[in-house]
Amino acid sequence: MRKNLLHIWHNELSYEIREIVSVALKIQSFWKEIFWENIWDPIAKWEKVPDWVKNIISKAVKKDIVYGYCPTRWLDKTREYIASTNPKITKDNILFFNWLGDAINKIYRNLAFDSRVIWPNPAYSTHSSAEASHAWTSHITYSLNPDDNWNPDLEELENKVKYNPNIVWILVVNPDNPTWAVFSREILLSIVDIAKKYSLFLVFDEIYEKLTYEEKDRVLLIDIIWDIPGISMKWISKDLPWPWSRCGWIEVYNEDKDENFKQYISSILSSKMLEVCSTTLPQYVLPEIYENKNYKLSLKERILKYKTRADIAEKILLWIDEIKLIKPKWAFYLSITFNMDMINMYHIPNIKEYDIEKYVSEFLWKSTRFDKKFCYYLLWKTWICTVPLSWFNSSFEGFRITLLEEDEYKFKFILEKIKEFILEFKK
Repeated sequence: MRKNLLHIWHNELSYEIREIVSVALKIQSFWKEIFWENIWDPIAKWEKVPDWVKNIISKAVKKDIVYGYCPTRWLDKTREYIASTNPKITKDNILFFNWLGDAINKIYRNLAFDSRVIWPNPAYSTHSSAEASHAWTSHITYSLNPDDNWNPDLEELENKVKYNPNIVWILVVNPDNPTWAVFSREILLSIVDIAKKYSLFLVFDEIYEKLTYEEKDRVLLIDIIWDIPGISMKWISKDLPWPWSRCGWIEVYNEDKDENFKQYISSILSSKMLEVCSTTLPQYVLPEIYENKNYKLSLKERILKYKTRADIAEKILLWIDEIKLIKPKWAFYLSITFNMDMINMYHIPNIKEYDIEKYVSEFLWKSTRFDKKFCYYLLWKTWICTVPLSWFNSSFEGFRITLLEEDEYKFKFILEKIKEFILEFKK
């Protein structure tokens, strides 16, 4: 080409949570069953969509309205419903997107070029990729500490905010992905205080909040934000076993408290107007689903199921000295970090099948992170597909699995195989 077509930070746009799938499919071609622990999809793990949800959707798809366009902001009746559950906002403070990644891309893309976001380490890769693409430079992060229940290092956070004047907002993912963390009110209030002290706004990714195991641990941005401008992200796809609904929205708080923030929100809406609309069907049925008498019962049953699997995982994995496991407080992920001083980083597992072993060598020879090597070796030897923590821009070596497997016997089998494999790397 007459000119290089690639964005300078194109390498930051990878989404390796799904990219490992192509490698797993290659392994599958050798007639191996893959145990998919890399991504959230309850349907793939045989979780049943409740009949009452199917009935609501079936009734809706018979109506012509769900096949048409909807307003840019979203359907009025749905925005009015959400606003009615939150006295601090109106329907005009709500903006829907095709999926949460759509929202994430737009809130980063509409920032001034030199405005920066500080976000957690580890962090969900959609956020980190979008920020890298926006900023064209290295990330600015604050640490979540696995030795302190994955709580944020507040001193580090404040120092980085204080000495990086280009930082304009703090990102908090609560409940956190990829860790299991649910942050206390005291921790969250400290972050709010930092934002207020340095005139920042806050973005809370709260898409898993309804799946927090204990109601007492559920603290939302709207409960603590006071008069600081902020954005909360929501997503129906996590509240139900309905991934393809791809229905997310943002709630904007205290837009009137800062004229510059108000203009920024207006720019996000303007960028939405370049499109036609968000998907109509999930928007249309959302109020009826949330108001159905079975919804809270269904949510309670799912939480209990995930909590029980977390108990099983703790029982099997907790006492392995080579890893650190902190029991989840929400939903369906489990992150494990390695005690690296007890790990033989140079161990190469014996893989009997020559074709797979050859594929391993060709694929991994350039890799520098231990956890990536571990996860690929785990895949190639045990056919269990997991996600390295390094893929979440993490400075910690570890991996993430899910708590989604419906078959308890298979779930225990997967955990026992992981345990056995970890012990291969014992010094």
